[in-house]
Amino acid sequence: MSDLPKPDYSRNMRLVGFSDQGGRPDGVQVMVHRGHAYVGHMFSKGFSIVDVRDPKNPRAVNYLAAPPGTWNIHLQTHGDLLLVINAKDMFAAAEFADEKAYYKGQLGKVVGTAEAKPKAARDWTAGLAVYDIANPSQPRRIGFMPVEGGGIHRVWYTGGRWAYASALIDGFTDYIFITIDMSDPAKPREAGRWWIPGMNQAAGEAPAWPATSRFGLHHAIIHGDTAYAAWRDAGMVVIDVADRAKPKLTSHRDGAPPFGGGTHNCLPVPDRDLLIVLDEAVLDHQEDGVKNIWVFDNRDKTNPKTIATFPQPAEADYKHKGGHFGPHNIHENRPGSFVSSETIFATYQNAGIRVFDIRNQSAPVETAAWVPPAPARMMDHRPNRARVIQSADVFVDAAGLIYATDYNAGLFILEYGG
Repeated sequence: MSDLPKPDYSRNMRLVGFSDQGGRPDGVQVMVHRGHAYVGHMFSKGFSIVDVRDPKNPRAVNYLAAPPGTWNIHLQTHGDLLLVINAKDMFAAAEFADEKAYYKGQLGKVVGTAEAKPKAARDWTAGLAVYDIANPSQPRRIGFMPVEGGGIHRVWYTGGRWAYASALIDGFTDYIFITIDMSDPAKPREAGRWWIPGMNQAAGEAPAWPATSRFGLHHAIIHGDTAYAAWRDAGMVVIDVADRAKPKLTSHRDGAPPFGGGTHNCLPVPDRDLLIVLDEAVLDHQEDGVKNIWVFDNRDKTNPKTIATFPQPAEADYKHKGGHFGPHNIHENRPGSFVSSETIFATYQNAGIRVFDIRNQSAPVETAAWVPPAPARMMDHRPNRARVIQSADVFVDAAGLIYATDYNAGLFILEYGG
């Protein structure tokens, strides 16, 4: 216990365990399933598995490398299945050495997939890989759904026949929404798709939004027959998926103004008719403006309305600390994990991990915080990146333990004092 990292700031949370993930401390999405943490890497080109059955002594037990030129930053677990995205490793590409190029403009045009670049010129694998994890530490690949284009960014799967993903497909300007039929996990297949009109360049559509805006889907969270889709600078798009082959628009809550763009998560809180909508901070020193986590009234599904914003971390000058300051991700109340309609867990990048009480939906209150120390070493190979923590994802297990990843600093296992 004495060698656990000491936080830069801590309130009402304590560190239980820490893992450098087998010497690959960079992490993006984390899923904790059957006592094992599955971590998609940002720079280590694959994913790792950490045995967390003893959270005080987590053990890295496996690492699976990604195909050449490919990243596996996002993944999902359910039952005996693990779904792992395969897409062009954007942050290894010269065109994204300055990350502003990734967050500004139409990604498909920068990558070349909007123009349907010849396949021979592509040096990455694009699609969705399916693994059998009946043995949690030894994934066995059983299926793959190829995608013609840049690949899949993030997937939502909580069991059953249907999965949902954001996909960069040939001919489109950015990531669109697709439904995936998982009835045969060895042969997943695309079933339907939806996009914002103007994104289908191959069909002659032209964007009506500013050239510097990213109208691309990050991912959707599904409740029943409704997909709540975080469409970056386009804000929140609500999609009716009752017919998985023919998704259709329910409502589009545009992102800016007054919102800052970069919408990353749209979490339904169905028992209270609320939505928690997070806008991601994507540039250093808040160059892209102050980003917020919003509370929406969702009683009228065709017209969600804003109620409140979450308070911003204020105990230090995070804007000038270096790196990104602002929201990145929230715990998404997945079945089998910790599910709450009153407590929200979020990562704030250089401001660490935060916990909020939303019992008063009009006035969310921060109840806990934990800011890791600076990374021991940098995994981020991009030029001019500050050596500061960038807390990425947060997952809370059914027992209430918090698992948080970082681009450089490893996996932190935390206990909330609330």
